[in-house]
Amino acid sequence: MKLESHLRARRDGGAKLLVPYVTGGLGAEWLDVVRAVCDAGADAVEIGIPFSDPVMDGPTIQEASQRALEGGATPSSIIAEAAKLDVDTPLAVMTYYNVVHHAGYRRFAASLIGAGIDGAIVPDLPLDELDGWGDAADAAGVETVLLAAPTTPDDRLAAICERSRGFVYGIALLGVTGARDEFGPAATRMGQRLKAVTDLPVLIGLGISSGAQAAAAAAAADGVIVGSALIARLLDGGGPDAAHALISELRKALDA
Repeated sequence: MKLESHLRARRDGGAKLLVPYVTGGLGAEWLDVVRAVCDAGADAVEIGIPFSDPVMDGPTIQEASQRALEGGATPSSIIAEAAKLDVDTPLAVMTYYNVVHHAGYRRFAASLIGAGIDGAIVPDLPLDELDGWGDAADAAGVETVLLAAPTTPDDRLAAICERSRGFVYGIALLGVTGARDEFGPAATRMGQRLKAVTDLPVLIGLGISSGAQAAAAAAAADGVIVGSALIARLLDGGGPDAAHALISELRKALDA
């Protein structure tokens, strides 16, 4: 379990964890963007596999997904390209159940492992319906990360943590992805609730866009996930250098 073991080792060594999200297939340089964020101090990287109906994603990541799809990106092409990444940082894909179902559970899991991808996040696949994919993923060695929302009851929160692999993805705020100006108390509460019921690495996501926000969210958890703030820079014409600069800034804030 490379993803979980790596994040645990970093956490237990005193580090706060930083996991950026990069849309797969977004421009010709997307692999270089992944390499850049790894070089800047990412502890793992989420690679988004675009889907035409991304129910969890806000306008920034929706726009990135649309551009990638218009550029010809497909799940199989993104996974094949990801296999070219020469990084030691653990990788996970983030996509929607339709993509997983269409590929077939065992085939999709095998393709991830074959490409050197350690984990998968499928936000529209609830705990109660996980069995088919979850069993295939476990058998192949793919770590399926589950999400917990602010509205999740305590007993279900414990069940989600028990079944999650790699880490637990704590959603800071209700709603779709996207940078926020203020969310501190909600992120703190989510981190506290998760830390109370699991020893898995706990990462907080949705809305983090600055070093100060990253440090505040990580204070009650083990680290943060950053997506829209990074993708916005890429959509605005930034490339690997812009990605490296943002992740370096966030890394510095978390290490302060």
